[in-house]
Amino acid sequence: MEYREIVAVTGLSGLYQLLTTKSDGAIVRNVADKSTRFISARQHNVTPLESIEVYTTGENVRLQHVFQMMTEHEATITPIDAKTADNAAIKSYFKSIFPEFDEERVYVSDMKKMLKWYELLKANDLLRFEEVAEEGDETTEAETVEASAPVAGDADTAAANNK
Repeated sequence: MEYREIVAVTGLSGLYQLLTTKSDGAIVRNVADKSTRFISARQHNVTPLESIEVYTTGENVRLQHVFQMMTEHEATITPIDAKTADNAAIKSYFKSIFPEFDEERVYVSDMKKMLKWYELLKANDLLRFEEVAEEGDETTEAETVEASAPVAGDADTAAANNK
């Protein structure tokens, strides 16, 4: 399993590996418990993690860049537990690892989701972005534009923007 295969599914918590798509939905495998299920395209939107961008005060950045910053700062700033930390602590953590966050457009709920996803990816050894960067260099600009998802703090926001 690779980072580029990981998707977020609206209405479902956690992360999933996209196994195959069908005309009426997709078959996905839960990253945490490895269970496989069919998700209907009528009820759920599927968003690849590599296409999610995070609002900043300058140019928006890919979610993988935020995860890389979390990894780089892990030795000096321990990631906090999204379940037990209060909103102020979560905001403070993100300001310390990534000061360019746009505080008005990236909500605490988005930050909590990023923390949960980071822990899940780390536990499953999916925080290897060198491969993603190398493959990304081979795509053309037209392919990049077609593959980009709407700019959003999370997959739920991206789904809302598509409606």
